Amino acid sequence: MTLPRLDRVRPATRRPVTGAVLVLHGGRPDGHEAADGLRLPFLRMVPFARGLAAAGARRGVDVALLRYRYRGWNAPDLDPVQDARWALRDLRRRHGDVPVVLVGHSMGGRAALRAGGDEGVAGVAGLAPWIERGEPFAHLAGQTVLIAHGDRERMTSPDASRWFAGRVATVSDHVARFVVHGDGHTMLRRAGAWHDLVTRFALGALGLEPFTESVAKAMAAGDPEGLAVPLAD
Repeated sequence: MTLPRLDRVRPATRRPVTGAVLVLHGGRPDGHEAADGLRLPFLRMVPFARGLAAAGARRGVDVALLRYRYRGWNAPDLDPVQDARWALRDLRRRHGDVPVVLVGHSMGGRAALRAGGDEGVAGVAGLAPWIERGEPFAHLAGQTVLIAHGDRERMTSPDASRWFAGRVATVSDHVARFVVHGDGHTMLRRAGAWHDLVTRFALGALGLEPFTESVAKAMAAGDPEGLAVPLAD
């Protein structure tokens, strides 16, 4: 039986563990091939996980990068959502009822947003998330949500993520969406800005530091001003 796997990036150096971040990589609409750690969608998220771990280890934050069983979304099974929920259970088994922030890219962003209403989830960051019209959002009521999308995106739809952020903003006052000018799906041209946004958001959602001014203002502004904020360097 194929099982998902959690790669611990850098164990928390402070005990007890105060929170966790679960990083979810991208994939494809369909496919039951193994989602191994040598594929680009997985490797793309390794720097995010390492940055989160470096910032959070001394604060008691455990960071784990999930390897799915399969590469595909595989509707109606939604395999990466099942795997994310398996990982949340595993983190609770290890650390108890600590808050968890989900960080996902592309298909992983969609999986993170689908699992964002689950028990113990303190915040969700969707990076260039794959969103389709009609995506469910009511389960994110009251949740803290960050979405970021590049304006040179060619793989997933910035318009769809803008629509989705607007839907979530009808059920939560803690939604921010940033436009990363000059970057696309790979998040490489402005990697430092992406990494800093995610790290600061995760630490804020875990309650370990205040949200940055830009994120706090975006959440306060709501729809429409807070859902199309240019990401500064």
